[in-house]
Amino acid sequence: MSKQVTIEKLKGFLDAFNRHDLDSVMSYFADDCVLYTPRGARPRGDRYVGKEEVRVGLAKRFEGIPDVHYGEDEHWICGDLGVSEWTLTGTTKLGQQIEVRGVDLLEFAEGKIIRKDSFWKILE
Repeated sequence: MSKQVTIEKLKGFLDAFNRHDLDSVMSYFADDCVLYTPRGARPRGDRYVGKEEVRVGLAKRFEGIPDVHYGEDEHWICGDLGVSEWTLTGTTKLGQQIEVRGVDLLEFAEGKIIRKDSFWKILE
């Protein structure tokens, strides 16, 4: 994987999510990465630190929304920062249909993600 942040890298990362390929998703992360989820007990969401914890946090997404899909995506890069905007769709394991617009703010070092911070629109 190139050390340069590219649109193709952001699209590949999202594609790995859509294939539900956690090993591939994790290959984009640095060992010392941090994940902030859109939900949690704190204003910034739940926080996972290090590749093992991040893997656990992302596995929860696939467990909670088994058919999760990210579509209608657009991507931007600026130096070592990337933004992916998408529409998340899926069905929770409790049967609730989800369709929400959101973004991932991604920070890279040496071509690997060191911070993924996800935001979802709040639907009422």
